[in-house]
Parts: sequence; structure tokens; C-alpha cells
Amino acid sequence: MNPLKLIRAALLLSMTLATALPAHAASMFARQTGMPCATCHFQNFPTLNSFGRVFKAGGYNIVGGQARLEANGLSLPVVLNAGVVGKMRYQQSNGPKVPGTNTTNDGEFQFPDELLLMLGGRVNENIGVLVELDVHGNDPLVSGLKMPFMKDVGSIKVGGIPFSTSTQGVSYGFEMLNTGALRFARVAEDRTAVSAQQYIGTATRAQGFALVASNAQYFANFSKWSPRAVGDKTGSPTANYLRLAATPRVGIWDVGFGAQSWSGSATEPDLLTTVDTKAWAVDAQMQGAFGDKPLGIYLSYANATGSAAGANTHNLFNSNPNDRTAVALTGQLGVIPGKATVLLGYRRGDNGKAVASTDNALMVGGTYVIVQNVQLQLNHTTYSGNAYDGAPANGDRMTTLMLYTSF
Repeated sequence: MNPLKLIRAALLLSMTLATALPAHAASMFARQTGMPCATCHFQNFPTLNSFGRVFKAGGYNIVGGQARLEANGLSLPVVLNAGVVGKMRYQQSNGPKVPGTNTTNDGEFQFPDELLLMLGGRVNENIGVLVELDVHGNDPLVSGLKMPFMKDVGSIKVGGIPFSTSTQGVSYGFEMLNTGALRFARVAEDRTAVSAQQYIGTATRAQGFALVASNAQYFANFSKWSPRAVGDKTGSPTANYLRLAATPRVGIWDVGFGAQSWSGSATEPDLLTTVDTKAWAVDAQMQGAFGDKPLGIYLSYANATGSAAGANTHNLFNSNPNDRTAVALTGQLGVIPGKATVLLGYRRGDNGKAVASTDNALMVGGTYVIVQNVQLQLNHTTYSGNAYDGAPANGDRMTTLMLYTSF
């Protein structure tokens, strides 16, 4: 771990928690709103329900019992709310073991796999902020940053969101569905097995500005962006991203369906390399109940255009000659409502290579919520298709056991 990053993060954490609320609050948004995590999430974190979408669309500015500083447009909570998100994983794959190396084929304990310090929330009634500090790994210290400026126009929330992320892709600016359209917003840890968008590689560095509109029935996002994160050299956000989705209520079902389009081109942080951003996706979800058991169903299809051999530019999402495509279907059933779920996902993919391109995945697993902000998850994925002919380095099976916590 970078010592400078650790010192800086520790200082921020100590200053923040010195005035934080008691530890029974679950995360920074729970602290701000005075509401339990389950208020905003369907079955388990991080999947959003309809109220969670309202909170996000408003720019994280709903408050509960916290005292606020109010004067001349200022409307701040009296404390800077913070939360820590951590993931600890054990992974085991069935590829050949190589003496002198240690990989998932040997069994790998990843402690932590992810560790984020999250700060932010309400700035005033129309402005919010989210800061994500990566205190693990080699990514920039500020791994995510966005500041929604939102305004009510009749029944519609409209606004602009400057944003930057090192891992989430351009949809980090504004996204509501749980299909993996945004890397973080998915039901299972094995993201490429349960999300077509994640399979084609849309979770890149992204920095830009999103123009958004939403209400209970839909949301829309048009962003200008470039593949950069905080600390990268500056450059014009020339690539385009368009997201349109409907979110109606159909009986007991909270339904969502929509489309995404990536287009245009942008320079890499070196300001010398130009890349195309060519991809599209469609997705849908249903969150409701089967009998007395909560049930979520998530469907996605995505396509990233191939990169022609010898061309001056290549596609940021696909350097192979043929289109990279995938269709994924995932279900999550709450066998013990509010406590335990079972997961089943299938992804049929084509990696876009000239040969050995068929790449499929079948994932089975489940989650167990120890408390609302501490979760165990198990994913076991079996891969098939001619991409796995011979003896692939990581084999054709992967088991992941994860402890996820937010506090």
C-alpha cells in the first residue's frame, strides 16, 4: 500500500469520525438520513429500490434528525458524514499451479480486496457530493468524486453532475438500475458473469459532466466524458454517453428497462493516443415478490464494436477484431426475507477474438445478511465454450467467498 495514501486517508478518517454519530448508524447516508440501509436497498446492498432511486436522484440531500447549519442558502449537516466500505475475499480457481507463483489457482486470500473511505452527502437542498477515497491498491487516492446539482422542475428532477472515477465507467455520473450498467450496481460479486455491460468492459476510468433528468417513471443521462481519473492529465471530454430508461410500477413489481449508447472518441491521459468509444446495451429488471419471497430478475445485452486491424484508433472497450457481445440473465430469490438469498446467473458471451471466441458462464451462489450492513456472499462460476479449450491459465471454474461490510 502506498504509505502517503494511507497517511492522508488516516488523517481524513480521524478528523471525520471525531465528530461522527454513534456506531449504531450504518453508513454515511444512514447517518445523514437516520434511516436503516434497507430503506434504500432491495434485498441487500448495493441494489437500489424505488426509494433509493429517489434519494440518489435528489443528489443525496435528504436529511433526518441531524442538526443542520442554515444560513443564506447553506444547509449543511453539522457533521461531515463518513462511511467505510470493505470487501474481504477468498478465491479459488482450478487452473494449473505453477511453482514459485501464488495465484487464485493456489487459493488466494484477498485482505482486503477493496477498502474505501466515503465522505459527503448534503451540501444544501439542491446540491450533494460523494467522495470515495481508495486506501488500498495502486489506484488514485480519490477513486470517485461527483457533485450533483439538482433542481425540481414541476415533478421532474433536472441537473448537472461533474464526476470522475477510476473504475466505474461513465455511467458513474448517474445510473439507477441494478443490471451492472454501473459496475458497483449489481447483485453478485462475479460481475462479468451476471452483467453484459461488465463483460464488454465499460467499467473504465471516466471523467466528465452529466446532464440528467428523472422522476418516478424514468431517468435520462447525457454525458460528455473522457477516459481519465483524478490526477490524470486534463483534456476535453469529447466522447458521448446516452442513457434512457423507464421505471414504472406494474402491480407489485418495480420495473426498469432501458438502453445505453457510447459513441465518439477521446484522447487518453497521455494526450497522444486517441481511442474510440463504441458500444451499446439494453437492459431490464423486475423487483417484487414470488409468493411471500422477494425476487429480483435482471437481464442485459451489450455489444462493443471490434477494432479493425491496422486502424489508427482502437475501441476502448474492445481491442479484438470482431464485436464483443454478451447476454446475461440473473435471478435473486429471498429464501429467508431480509436475511438470506439464492443467486443464479447465466451469461452467453463472445469475446470478439478471431478464434476461440465463445465464452459462457454459469454462476450459482447466495448471500447471507449478518446485519443490514454486513453481508456474506458465495459465488461459484463454471465457464464453458471454446475460449476454454486446452488448459487456460485460470481453469474453467472460480469460487469466491466474500465478506462485505459498510460502517
